[in-house]
Amino acid sequence: MRGINPGLMTAATGHHFARPGNRFWPVLHLSGFTPRLLQPSEQTELLAYGLGITNVVARATARADELTADEYREGGRILRAKVERLRPKWLAVVGVTAYRAAFEDRSAGVGPQERTIGSSRVWVPPNPSGLNAHWTAATMAAEFARLRGGCAELRSSQLGSGRVRSGQVRSGQVRSGQVRADLCP
Repeated sequence: MRGINPGLMTAATGHHFARPGNRFWPVLHLSGFTPRLLQPSEQTELLAYGLGITNVVARATARADELTADEYREGGRILRAKVERLRPKWLAVVGVTAYRAAFEDRSAGVGPQERTIGSSRVWVPPNPSGLNAHWTAATMAAEFARLRGGCAELRSSQLGSGRVRSGQVRSGQVRSGQVRADLCP
């Protein structure tokens, strides 16, 4: 998962999506990515579920609209290089506005994208910030669940090919380039 940039609470605590009103952690759980509701301080547990988390832009701000177009573009460049190096099956950039700015794709919408980065497919789920009033927790969870379904399809094709065994996925034995760095638990 890729957030936009750290908010002030995230910067203060060192934990992603740390502001109490942010819906990321509840939505992640409601969509089935995690078996229980995690707290921001438990973010390292995401690795056990085959999930990673980072930001498009490193600079902390109170609101994402304080970022410049140059910061987004540079963040997109850095993220592209990271994805090409780690080769996750999916990259999810949380928030369509951030995705459009970072990857200069004004036509992008929420959902799977035509674009790939290397061999990684791209999905744009909605921004879980409380400022995003267009989406409720339930509708966001449904979109995140669609992403999870796309991951399941991809994982099934990998399991069928013999590349990854299901026991490896559950036990966390799979490393970067297969599932651990992927957005596919």
